[in-house]
Parts: sequence; C-alpha cells; structure tokens
Amino acid sequence: MTGKAGVKAGLIGVAVMLVLTLLNQVLPLSGGLVYVMCGVSTLAYVGIGILASVFLAPPRSASKGARAGVIAGLISGVINSVIGYVILTIRLARGLGMPGVDPAQLQQLTEAGYNLQVFAIPGMVCGFAIGAVAAAIGGAVLAAVKPD
Repeated sequence: MTGKAGVKAGLIGVAVMLVLTLLNQVLPLSGGLVYVMCGVSTLAYVGIGILASVFLAPPRSASKGARAGVIAGLISGVINSVIGYVILTIRLARGLGMPGVDPAQLQQLTEAGYNLQVFAIPGMVCGFAIGAVAAAIGGAVLAAVKPD
C-alpha cells in the first residue's frame, strides 16, 4: 500500500517540519544560518521519504518507494508551507519582520509599495516542490537498497 505508507510518513513529517518551521520563524537567524536551516529542512524531507519507504510492505521497489515518498513529501510540504505562511503573515502584521531579511531592507520594500506577503508565495511553492522531490529521492533510494 503505497498510499497508506505515504500518508503515514507524511503525517509524521508534518510534526517534524512544523518544529523546523517554528525554529526558522522564531529564532533570529541571519546570514549563513538561513541557508543551513534550508539544508536541514531538505535533509528532513529526504528522511520523510526514507520513512515512507520503511512503511512499505515488502517486496519494495524503487518506484513504489518514490511514489510513497512523493505522497509523504507533498503532505508534509503543503501543510508545512501553509503553516509557515500563516506564521509569516502574523510576524509581518506584528512588525517582527521576515527571517533572514534585514530590517532596513524590509523598510525599503514597504516604502516602495511592495506587499511583503506576496514574497512568501514563491517560497511556499518551492517548499513543497523541494519536499516532494527530496522525499521521492529518499524513498526510492531506500527501497532500491533494501527491497525486502
């Protein structure tokens, strides 16, 4: 049951990614730490795909592992992106700024008339796309290495 394994791993992945999103939104990350957190999130998605492949019933194949990983990555990625967008919207409404963006830069953007919440939309789309791809890779690799 590819779908069942993907959903189970995806729901577990939501909890993991929620913790990482909260850390990213709450901690005052700047400079290179923003990119480190991005790498950690990508590795977490690979782990979610691996978990989806572990939940597959033997015999496993790379294609089944990849399908389960995509399902898990999309579930955790979409939910994580929506929650991250809501947190970012609340941060902007309270004047707390965006993680990784200098306050002077935020002020320049708002004075130029940009809606800062629109900047988060490409990040959301990339977030769940990267999550699906990374989880598919993790699921396919584990299923290929450990077929039973």
